[in-house]
Amino acid sequence: MIIIETISFSDALKYPFKTPHRLLYILWGLIPILGSLIIFGYVTRLVNEFIDGRYEGLIKLNVMDDLVLGIIMFLKSLPFTILFTIIFFATTYISETLGFIILLLGLFIIPILMVNFFRKQTIQSLFEFDILKVAKDNLGDYVMAVLKQYALMFVFLILSIILIGIPAMYFTNYIFIANLYGNFIEQKHTLVLKTQSTDPLTV
Repeated sequence: MIIIETISFSDALKYPFKTPHRLLYILWGLIPILGSLIIFGYVTRLVNEFIDGRYEGLIKLNVMDDLVLGIIMFLKSLPFTILFTIIFFATTYISETLGFIILLLGLFIIPILMVNFFRKQTIQSLFEFDILKVAKDNLGDYVMAVLKQYALMFVFLILSIILIGIPAMYFTNYIFIANLYGNFIEQKHTLVLKTQSTDPLTV
């Protein structure tokens, strides 16, 4: 079984600057609608790099492939986005406190669901709440990954004063959650499949 190294905060901080010229990919986002879809497709591939434990630097953008992938991923994400929005506004209408609780839960629950979505690329993957059991069983690691993710975003938000922080923040979003996903979910699944393939009773 391949062991995916847990990425440190300093390495995550340095990651987007290993190939600094590719930070300019964020400029595609200036193109109305299509640009955002290109970036969405690019980030989808980027998150999969994180899951696999590859941190050599930002991967190369492929405009047409990333656009097609971005469109597909956007359409598949709509059911979850619409449902969460409805729940949030409905609970906020009932009680602002309840709405705040839903938002707070979303900040901790949605990241792992999104990484699962980026990996499996299906509508159902955003509703696979059983994946939260992995987060529960490894609660300390998961909470730490989420907190480091938001801390990293905060650092890059400060660096946004000199602009480079904007693409760095966007392209490293989910980096810690994806690393945890690769370590605690992907490898466990791979081990189960390997065990089943070598178990004579499963043949």
